[in-house]
Amino acid sequence: MSTSSVTTTRTAPIPPPEPTRRPVVARSWASRLSALIPQLFLLPWALVVAVPLVWMLMSSLKTNVEIYNSPFGPPGALRLDIYADAWNESNVGAFFLNTVVVVAGGVSLTMLLAVMTAYVMAKYPFRGSRVLYYLYLAGMTFPVFLAIVPLVKIVQALGLFATPVGLILVYAAFSLPFSVFFLTAFFRALPEELSEAAFIDGAGHFGVFFRIMLPLARPGLISIAVFNFLGQWNQYLIPVVLNPQQDEERSNYVLSQGLAALALGENYETSPTSMAQLFAGLLISMVPVLLVYILFQRQVQAGLTAGALK
Repeated sequence: MSTSSVTTTRTAPIPPPEPTRRPVVARSWASRLSALIPQLFLLPWALVVAVPLVWMLMSSLKTNVEIYNSPFGPPGALRLDIYADAWNESNVGAFFLNTVVVVAGGVSLTMLLAVMTAYVMAKYPFRGSRVLYYLYLAGMTFPVFLAIVPLVKIVQALGLFATPVGLILVYAAFSLPFSVFFLTAFFRALPEELSEAAFIDGAGHFGVFFRIMLPLARPGLISIAVFNFLGQWNQYLIPVVLNPQQDEERSNYVLSQGLAALALGENYETSPTSMAQLFAGLLISMVPVLLVYILFQRQVQAGLTAGALK
């Protein structure tokens, strides 16, 4: 009996064809172009911001004759003493120090009240807390110029008219609604498990607040502090109404008032570098804003991104 053996041949699997590299190259060019387009749009905006700053810097080193005859030309000499004259003779130094005191007090008081209020409203809701929250939201829509007359009456009744303390209280009052709104949402997004674990470990309410919640809310705290600083540093209407002139040198003025007085003063053309002193004062007033932005830009971006993601 013969048996026939059937032989089967196994063919090796055919490897898939290698992908062509041309689509990868096209995709890389498309990604580069998509990243380049926003930068092209931002370039004109950077010029719009940088050109006035450079022009102000050049004008702060000129004399009045150079400014009027060649407003866009370079200065004839490096006159750094103009900044010293602006600080001393034009009283910009007093204006600057007054602004530092008022803004430091206003931002500190705003943050103290806003942090405590927002934390309680976010983590310990009580009867009427929602109504109070909506009142803070309504305060964000209330324009400051509608409250000028009541503000004057209240500040005068408190004996704080034309004083730094009066400005600090009013600054904090008008900065509080947005600060509470921002921080309440931030505290609500923080995980409850961390505070519950801290309570189980024996921590009290103050311990949870200072040891757990405040460090977690640091990006939000820095962001709202920077916003309050910028808003209070550039405030003009409230100081004009609540901080009138007390002496001939206007020594109680803040920077916004003092620079406006320099620009609109009747005896402004008495010095050959008076216009340059005005530009020097403007640059001096911009230095703290630029420093705050440079130092805290990453923290502000992290705070806004964290709030958006949460």
